[in-house]
Amino acid sequence: MATSDLPDLSHLSIDPGPPENTSEFPTVPIHIVTSASQLPPEFLDPPADKQIVIGLDCEGIDLCREGALCVMQLALANAIYLVDAIDGHEALIQACKPALESTNILKVIHDCKRDSEALYFQYGIKLNSVFDTQIAYSLIEEHEGRKQSPNDYISFVALLADPRYCGVSYLEKEEVRDRLRQDPEFWTYRPMSEIMIRAAADDVRFLLHIYQKMMLKLNNKSLWHLALRGSLYCRCFCTNDNEYADWPSLPVLSEDLIAEGYSPEQEILSILNVPPGKMGRVIGKRGASIQSVKECCGAEIIIGGAKGPPDKVFIIGPVKQVRKAEALLRGQMLDF
Repeated sequence: MATSDLPDLSHLSIDPGPPENTSEFPTVPIHIVTSASQLPPEFLDPPADKQIVIGLDCEGIDLCREGALCVMQLALANAIYLVDAIDGHEALIQACKPALESTNILKVIHDCKRDSEALYFQYGIKLNSVFDTQIAYSLIEEHEGRKQSPNDYISFVALLADPRYCGVSYLEKEEVRDRLRQDPEFWTYRPMSEIMIRAAADDVRFLLHIYQKMMLKLNNKSLWHLALRGSLYCRCFCTNDNEYADWPSLPVLSEDLIAEGYSPEQEILSILNVPPGKMGRVIGKRGASIQSVKECCGAEIIIGGAKGPPDKVFIIGPVKQVRKAEALLRGQMLDF
């Protein structure tokens, strides 16, 4: 069935806010996709001569390396596509692999770590070329003199509510979370209910608008930093035995930045293995120990947690900050 023959579900989109803001968020059709032929050609076969920007999100059962991916949402300028991993099966997600790995399709996403992990371990997809709005928000805040604390990562709901980027209240998100707490299988039911379609679409609906707003605030240095940090985030939970040798290369400085004499410190991802029974020491009572290390070093420190891998700590940042964090965390594991 051709894309044009798909049902128009645009009436399921949420009210974008007060009437004076409605024109900023035009209603677009929502397509449920169960076959690769229903996806737009420019997504399936990324053009080599230009970059396409899309919004991206994933939904599933406790989404991670083992939590099943159920729906992958794609927001293009003129439509939203809900890629049904259950009815479309693995073949449909594999058809999306070239686009998800392509540098010619920029994926706008909020906190890519777990989505990247699910795509990698369940489908062998190495998510690449992302614009992570969570990272971008932190960079903009720092650039504008509002430095965040090490634990202060903005949620997607809070980002949507921020009038500088969107100014949309997303109360429906909490309703979906309540349903997920009551029934973890929520995203597996087919056919998808109206609230499922609506919630899935709304998770990507505003991403391109937020991207445009953020681009006005980011300079070339910030964009390079964002691209690098996004690449490291994509790798974060995707642990393997070859130190990411088969992953796309990390972004390099542009010739313009080199000509300006910009020479930032190298940033890395370090994975620290925690011996059995020592994670409690690393975290400390109510997180006090790891919070202290974050404040001391300035590096980002992420625990694998219940979704896994539970025995690892991931550290992202400039080399000196990361090495300092490693030393302090190893010290907390020692027996005295």
